[in-house]
Amino acid sequence: MLENKKGEDIQIADLENEKSVLLFLVPKADTAGCTTQACGFRDIYPDFSSLNFDVYCLSADTSTAQANWQTKKELPYPLISDPKRSLIAAFGAAEGGKPKRSHFVFAKGGKLVDKKIPVKPVDSPRLALEFIKSIQEGGEAPAS
Repeated sequence: MLENKKGEDIQIADLENEKSVLLFLVPKADTAGCTTQACGFRDIYPDFSSLNFDVYCLSADTSTAQANWQTKKELPYPLISDPKRSLIAAFGAAEGGKPKRSHFVFAKGGKLVDKKIPVKPVDSPRLALEFIKSIQEGGEAPAS
């Protein structure tokens, strides 16, 4: 079961039905590479919002660890805990007991339109935004 930072159960399908979704995965909250990736998304978060995309961070960390990291780094988007790594594995992003750094772009309704596994922490926010802008402008979706 997936949890938000308050430890409440959430359904990922419900998120994708409301709006388009960008979901990025980090191996471990509050580590150097993960903080680079998360802060990169934080710094351009308004760009995703203006394009009608909700942003979520997914990791196998506890909801408490995520909440502490979110407060410490002022992350404006929800963090989702997948301690059993069920969704992480379903995305093909599980490796040796920890998530692979990656991101996934879902169109409204839940269709996966882009994925990057693995992706460098510094590149993930920029690549995701470039892809979303390309589909918003009516262009063909680039190959993943």
